[in-house]
Amino acid sequence: MDKLKILNYLVEHGIIAIVRADTGGDDLVRVVEAVAEGGVNCIEVTMTTPGALACIETASEKLAGADVLIGVGSVLDTETCRLAIMAGAEYVVSPITSDPIIRTAHRYGKPALPGAFTPTEIVNAWQHGGDLIKVFPSSVGGPEYIKAVRAPIPQIPLVPTGGVNVDNVKDFIAAGAMALGVGGNLVSKKLVVNRDFKGLTENARRFADALKAARQG
Repeated sequence: MDKLKILNYLVEHGIIAIVRADTGGDDLVRVVEAVAEGGVNCIEVTMTTPGALACIETASEKLAGADVLIGVGSVLDTETCRLAIMAGAEYVVSPITSDPIIRTAHRYGKPALPGAFTPTEIVNAWQHGGDLIKVFPSSVGGPEYIKAVRAPIPQIPLVPTGGVNVDNVKDFIAAGAMALGVGGNLVSKKLVVNRDFKGLTENARRFADALKAARQG
């Protein structure tokens, strides 16, 4: 899938589930499958998770041909970016804005979602080639902050991340968010530890339904 198609997919599906766990192994792949089963098709595996690259590779192979897009998160350097893409990551998310990371992702035909918070940082991330800008942490300011930031810079596509829950999905979308990054409120560490894959699927379905309702009006 080329970069434009990946970007369109991310925007169309709208929810990026962030998988951040304390342990790796086969359960991580099952987490990805459980979330996808619930209708959240964009899944970001963070590099802070043990065995993240192996999870990305295995999940990409197992879900090849399925309607799922796997990316990598918490990327802080170009080598990690490259290795993740080689493992199968289709998009690269970072908590920071790094020109070398953005250029590396683009070199391999993948979108970059650099992290920023203030208006200056957001514009800087956009000018450095960020395809979608991850506004992090969006728990600070919430939907009202996103609305305020978009007023002077509506041309920049924002992906609020942090503090997004089922109850405020509608508010973030109404504020102008292009997509939403959702971590623990969707991929709960408690559910992961307890291997409650059914619970993860149900969580994902609630978020998918909330997004659909928000976009319909």
